[in-house]
Amino acid sequence: MTPLPPSEVEPHPWRGLAWLTRRECHRVLKLWKQTILAPVIAALLFMVVFGLSLGNSITEINGFEYSVYIVPGLIAMAMAQAAYSNNSSTIFQARNDRYLDDILSAPMSAWQVHLGYLVGGAMRSLAIGGALTALALPLTGVPISHPVELIVAVLLLTTAFCALGVIVGVYAQSWDNQSFINNIVILPLIFLGGVFYSVSRLGSPWEQISHFNPLFYVVDAVRFGFLGASDVAPLVSLSVVGVITLLLLAWSQYLFSTGHRLKP
Repeated sequence: MTPLPPSEVEPHPWRGLAWLTRRECHRVLKLWKQTILAPVIAALLFMVVFGLSLGNSITEINGFEYSVYIVPGLIAMAMAQAAYSNNSSTIFQARNDRYLDDILSAPMSAWQVHLGYLVGGAMRSLAIGGALTALALPLTGVPISHPVELIVAVLLLTTAFCALGVIVGVYAQSWDNQSFINNIVILPLIFLGGVFYSVSRLGSPWEQISHFNPLFYVVDAVRFGFLGASDVAPLVSLSVVGVITLLLLAWSQYLFSTGHRLKP
């Protein structure tokens, strides 16, 4: 009897990861009006409404026109919400419908399953960020002063909120739970992190209190990449965001490695 080729005896080690990644990206693209277009329009409305309504009252912040100053924070906010919402909803739905059991039983390593879900959320977040940047450049004239630092900040931001989405999706008991984190925790902290203002203008003690907000460093790192201006040293912002990202990644990987709340 002729022996079967190796490819027919054992599955390719990367085939499962490629399939899961494709599925998650297809999920985003199939619902592009909801997953990509709607967040882009919402962020653009913030840029136009706040830029026009407050632009005449606030002449400039740290040497930049107000309509330009708010762009990096709004892009960071849209990307963070998209990465979180995508992964929290897809993990919760997979648990609720029990098709996550099939994925976990596939011949894939835990890190491959984790990576597949991260890529889906990252793809949605980066698509929104890229679209907003392409539209904001001609509309507001926002510069990109430090592209390398901007890329690092965006990658850390996207990875952190994708991992957070996975964590919440695993622990959530209902759709209200994962929406609660976004609406009551993430969104207020981003708004209070200096999206529409510089925390240096708050004065003591509010300026110091703002530095305890982890999302302040996310907004500040992205703003430095665009404008070259920040409220704290860029190395400090990137370091804080990097530590947060590593902690969230370790937590979400632990959940997949142990199957905690994932396996029946």
